[in-house]
Amino acid sequence: MATARANIPSNQVPISADDEKEKSEQNSDISNQLGTSDTRVELTEGDAWDKLGYSFSTPRKWQILLVVFMIQIYINSNAAMYSHAVGTVSKRFNVSEQVARIPQMLFLVAYGFACEFWAPWSEEYGRWPIQQLSLFLINVWQIPCALAPNYATFVVCRTLGGLSTAGGSVTLGVLADMWEPDEQEYAVAFLVLSSVGGSVVGTIAGAFLEKYADVQWIFWTLLIFGAVVQGIHFIANPETRATILLDREAKRRRESGEDSNIYGPSEMRGGHGMSMKEFWTIVWRPFYMFFTEPIVLWLSLLSGFSDALIFTFLQSFKPVYEQWGFGTVGTGLAFIPILLGYIISYLSYLPSIHVFRKRRRAKPGSVSPEARLWWLLWLAPLETIGMFGFAWTSLGPDYGIPWIATMVFSCMVGIANYAIYQSSIDYQTAAYGPYAASATGGNDLARDVLAGIAAMYSVPMYTNIPGRPLEYASTILACLAVLVTIPIYIVYWKGPVIRERSKFAQTLEKKWEVNREKRRKSSVAGLGEKREGEGVVVV
Repeated sequence: MATARANIPSNQVPISADDEKEKSEQNSDISNQLGTSDTRVELTEGDAWDKLGYSFSTPRKWQILLVVFMIQIYINSNAAMYSHAVGTVSKRFNVSEQVARIPQMLFLVAYGFACEFWAPWSEEYGRWPIQQLSLFLINVWQIPCALAPNYATFVVCRTLGGLSTAGGSVTLGVLADMWEPDEQEYAVAFLVLSSVGGSVVGTIAGAFLEKYADVQWIFWTLLIFGAVVQGIHFIANPETRATILLDREAKRRRESGEDSNIYGPSEMRGGHGMSMKEFWTIVWRPFYMFFTEPIVLWLSLLSGFSDALIFTFLQSFKPVYEQWGFGTVGTGLAFIPILLGYIISYLSYLPSIHVFRKRRRAKPGSVSPEARLWWLLWLAPLETIGMFGFAWTSLGPDYGIPWIATMVFSCMVGIANYAIYQSSIDYQTAAYGPYAASATGGNDLARDVLAGIAAMYSVPMYTNIPGRPLEYASTILACLAVLVTIPIYIVYWKGPVIRERSKFAQTLEKKWEVNREKRRKSSVAGLGEKREGEGVVVV
């Protein structure tokens, strides 16, 4: 077997007459577009599967994912920690606390649009350089915030910091580069934990810094953390984007003399140089998907509204826990049940992932993509239950209610919030594969923009409602949570119909099927004996 396999050059595989005809037609189309008799052949994913991220070893994939996990913790800590600077900024620069929250709002809104902006560039130029550039810029904008001579510096630099943040859309793109849709659930679940958990980590760390250090150390700490993360990413993580790796492999084959006519996807269209029309096409792609792809729009808005509710809900912690005498650090530590809820929710997904993966492997095609939303159907109601419970345990010690009661319900909210983000991201990443960065960019856009807006109304909401502001405000959020969770059940039951109307998703699904068939043929050819005189063709 090994001898037979060795007789087939690495750049050659037996293919059928239909494949040869398809390749010939492809070459003809290229030649017509170029207006020449160009015989160049494009290297596709199916032709060099072993060079792509999908073929990395399992330990290598998880090492790369662990670094991406750290990036997400840093990014979301950055978004959360400024809230601990609000009081000092207000006093030091003589502005109201509401005005001091504007930089927090601007960062989140800018972050939301940045996810849409950075995502398509990572698909064109690669994940690694985009993540490096983003991390570098984020770190740079921490410096003027640490040295800020006036309030305007925070406004400008926090906005620029948000715009510099590539965020989850690119990190999820890295994940989609290494796992096929049917194999990615464990990785998605793990990465989502960093996205939601980073905010809690930043809040807890920020509480200690607010209590024991000057406000500038919030930004110096973020800079140190960011520099370490960027350095690790620079050294440990390779490029994973398939088109970039195919370009590199095609160039290697030409230079080694294996095949002088093979070219990568970007090389076939003239490299990475682009016209203004192509530039705007790339920039517009994630927004186009957000507004025209029903899967992207529905799940992004669902996740966004849920995140805004959670953000508003978390602003109640300070006035609620002051009733039991919690100080700055104590209130920060009160977020631990939220983090615990995220971890519980993450662990609860693992059995369902295992069951559905086993079914798919036993009988391919037997499990619909909507199965990725199944466990969410059971966890989503905990958002409403948790908010109602938290609302009326917020009555405080005067009514004989222990502080631990509120934390039980806040843990439920954490379970539901993780589940909503996990299932929506998993579903979108599976549906859009190599364009997962653009698809999930809409999710980040909705989550961060709506959370940014919530930064301005959440505190007044918990102080200005007559009667029982703490209890009534959380009750209002609980009622809204009911409305937010309804679309989950609609997408679950009507998902197949929605996907059938999505030309983008259907096109990508067909592409995956073609690549799977190519790999299957290549594997069969490698296992079979090569018969005397059997022809091969260059791919």
